[in-house]
Amino acid sequence: MSKTVIAIVGPTAIGKTSKAITLARYFNTEIVSADSRQFYKQMRVGTAVPTEEELKAAKHHFIQHINITDPYTVGDFEKDAMECITSLFKSHEVVVIVGGSGLYMDAVLYGLDTFPEVPTEVREQLNARLQMQGIEALQMELKQLDPEYYTKVDLENPHRVIRAIEVSLTAGKPYSSFLGKEKRKRPFNYVLLGLEAERSIIYERINQRVDAMIQQGLLDEVKALVDHKNVNALNTVGYKELFPYFEGRMSLEEAIETIKRNTRRFAKRQLTWYRKNQEVTWFDHTIAEDVFCEQVAQLLSKK
Repeated sequence: MSKTVIAIVGPTAIGKTSKAITLARYFNTEIVSADSRQFYKQMRVGTAVPTEEELKAAKHHFIQHINITDPYTVGDFEKDAMECITSLFKSHEVVVIVGGSGLYMDAVLYGLDTFPEVPTEVREQLNARLQMQGIEALQMELKQLDPEYYTKVDLENPHRVIRAIEVSLTAGKPYSSFLGKEKRKRPFNYVLLGLEAERSIIYERINQRVDAMIQQGLLDEVKALVDHKNVNALNTVGYKELFPYFEGRMSLEEAIETIKRNTRRFAKRQLTWYRKNQEVTWFDHTIAEDVFCEQVAQLLSKK
C-alpha cells in the first residue's frame, strides 16, 4: 500500500472527530485538522475543539495553533499541512485529515486554483461598500455575477464573498469558472470518506451541540472577545450572533436561535460542497467502529 491520506468530511456536528480518532488509533497514526475555525487559540467552545481526552487519544495537528489576529490564509494552511503530512509519512503509512472546511480540505488534496491578480482599488472599493451598505448588497451582486458559486459559498463570510466578486469583476467571468481546473499531483494516494445522516437528525444534533456549548461556557468565551469582534476570524457562526446580545441589541434567546439557524445553513452548504465530489465514499454516521475500520482498510487495500 502506498502512502495514503484518509480524509473525513461531512456536515458540522455529524461526529467527524470521533471517527477520525477511531481510524487514527486503528492505523496507529496522527490527525491533521482541516477545520479552519479550530485553528485559533481563543476559540475553543464555539468551534467544538476536540476535548482533552480526544486530543490524548490521538495526536492532532493544527488545533488552536494561531491567534485570532494572526493573518492566516488557506494558502498558508496548504503549505503548512503539506509539510506536516510529508513529515508524518516518514514514520506512518497513513495520515488522517478531518474537518468541515471544504476549501481547506480541497487545498490539501488537490491544491489551490489559480486566479487573476486583483487590483488593490477593486478590493478597497468592495470593502468600502461592505462598510457602507452591509453584506446583503454584496451577496446580491455575487448572485448576479456568479449564481453557481452563490449557492456554495458561506454568504455570511464577507472575506469569501468579496473574494469571489473581485475575481469575477477583474476577470470578466465568474469566480466559479476558475475552480477545479486542474488537480495538482500529490505525492500520496487518498480516500475521501463522508459521514451522513437524515437532515432532521443533523439539525437535531446541531441544536443539541449549540445548547451544550452554552452550558460549556460559550458566553464567557465570546464576551472576552467583544473588543476583537471585527477580526475576520470572529466572523464565524457561534460568535458573530452573540455580539449583538452583549451590545444589548438582541435577547439571549434570539441570539441562541440565530446560532442554531445559521449553523443549520452552514451544514447545508457543507453538504452541497461535498455532494458534488464523486470521489466521496459515504457512511452512515452510526456505523460501528470495527465495521468502519474494516471497510476503510478494504478501500485502502485497493490503492
